[in-house]
Amino acid sequence: MKETKKYSAPFIKRMPIYYRYLSTLLQVGVNRISSNDLSRWLGITASQVRQDFSCFEGSGLQGYGYEVGVLHKEIAKVLGLDVMRKMIVLGGGSLGQALAKHTNFEKNGFKIVAIFDINPQVVGKKIKDIEVLHVDALREFVSKHQVDLAAITVPATHANEAANLAVEMGITALWNFVPVELKVPKSVVIENIHLSDSLMVLGYKHRESQLKDE
Repeated sequence: MKETKKYSAPFIKRMPIYYRYLSTLLQVGVNRISSNDLSRWLGITASQVRQDFSCFEGSGLQGYGYEVGVLHKEIAKVLGLDVMRKMIVLGGGSLGQALAKHTNFEKNGFKIVAIFDINPQVVGKKIKDIEVLHVDALREFVSKHQVDLAAITVPATHANEAANLAVEMGITALWNFVPVELKVPKSVVIENIHLSDSLMVLGYKHRESQLKDE
């Protein structure tokens, strides 16, 4: 197996920021951009931009700028967006349905292929042509279809149960939207998205900005 280059966590966190902006530039026909321009628009220092992009061979020349298409493709490779990954959603409530309706996931290499729930009022419902299946059908579905990731959007009391069920099915990457620490093997990678935590941080920032204005 080909060895994958290791990057720092801060580096990886900056990559989606670059990727989104470069995608916009490509859409409007911009082919080259300087580190100073990226710095100004993204709030990242020009020296940091140059340092980040130094690992992408042939992406930029001094005084000539960076080739947007090359950077876009290289960052896609770093983030694993150069292949399509198939994802299931465990939890067909409002949040799970909102994820299924999101239009940009597939553009970025993530395709939701199934939603699972136990609520009879939800099972059988179609979300963007994806039928919500009963969780009892999960084992058979995974045995017949490629599934790379699972999004956990169930109530907090069932989060670990859902996560363990996904792991039992051989799924080793979880996108967790539940404010619960998932107890799964260390080999399973988890990205936690705690919406309430983010809202609390926003509340703090808002308070601080108000205090500055007083």
